[in-house]
Amino acid sequence: METNNLLHNTNIIAHVLFGSIALCLGLIALLSKKGKTLHTKSGNLFLICLIVVITTGLVGVFIFKRNSFLLVITVLSGYLGFSGYRVLKYKNNQPKLLDIAIVLLTLASVSYFLYYFKSIGMIWSPIIIYSTVGYLLFMITYDFLRYLIPQSKYKNLWLYEHILKMVSAFSAILSAFSGTVFEDYQPYSQFLPSTLGMVVAIGFMVYYINKNKSLKRKI
Repeated sequence: METNNLLHNTNIIAHVLFGSIALCLGLIALLSKKGKTLHTKSGNLFLICLIVVITTGLVGVFIFKRNSFLLVITVLSGYLGFSGYRVLKYKNNQPKLLDIAIVLLTLASVSYFLYYFKSIGMIWSPIIIYSTVGYLLFMITYDFLRYLIPQSKYKNLWLYEHILKMVSAFSAILSAFSGTVFEDYQPYSQFLPSTLGMVVAIGFMVYYINKNKSLKRKI
């Protein structure tokens, strides 16, 4: 029993530590100039920390049987981080086996989560449950439909995808952090960071849309 508690506490410490580091790195990536060394390095380190956060989160849910709502938050941030990285790496919408496999794994995880909630009843705020699962399913649906977009029309969409997914991954971790630290202020401490993240993502996308239009007019 003591060994189990020690492992569980170690897992919690690692989860919190790397989650906090991920938040700092994500903030640096957001504030630094896009495409430059600082942005790239902080973004890559953010993804590494995100992997640790996801792993420890899954261990907490499946091995130590802790808060299962962490599963959907972990899956959301993990999927968006992975997909955002893949979009940046390939910059096209050609179907790839790994991407499809991760989508199917994500859907299986969400299905488990929904089944679990149906069996125990709604014990967390419905606005958090529905918005989190709904957003994840929306992004998965888009990722399937984007394969139907002709490559000639896809063009710079990869950039806006990358922005939306990486900012969303960051805001998902921030929501989990603020929701835990400011538990007395739920659900506001959970959905407000996500709302702020969406505003930031839209702001960046609008900026780059206008920038690309300006560059086209100069050509």
